Amino acid sequence: MSAEDPGAGHRSVDLERVSRGHYRLRNERGGCLVIGDGSGEEFTPVELLLAAIAGCSSVDVDLITSRRAEPEEFTVLASGEKASEPGKGNHMTDIEVTFRVRFPEGEGGDAAREAFPRSVAQSRDRLCTVSRTVQLGTPVQMSAEDL
Repeated sequence: MSAEDPGAGHRSVDLERVSRGHYRLRNERGGCLVIGDGSGEEFTPVELLLAAIAGCSSVDVDLITSRRAEPEEFTVLASGEKASEPGKGNHMTDIEVTFRVRFPEGEGGDAAREAFPRSVAQSRDRLCTVSRTVQLGTPVQMSAEDL
């Protein structure tokens, strides 16, 4: 169970077309996000994948380390290469997530610094639902319904 996700169970989002290349996502709690094809300022689906990986791991690392000390700086860079290969189609390669965190001086900061590398490894290897799903290669089922 990831620190960002308190339990197992069904998750879903609904996507609605706003205009050509622009879509509105809604979650079950009422949150809304507009995404696009890259022709505007909206995040693209690939950027959302990177954001989901960075966000999921960030929640894990933050919850573990901030129990010891509040970070003075906490930024995360998620990047990768978009590729297209015969037989594999479009996909991402070389996905990297880099945590840049600074903790305060003192006992709490020392404890947070000590827990920091371990928390990143725990997120990567066990906790982060998003990156674990990508790493494990979970199949995606798609269907078409003509209304």
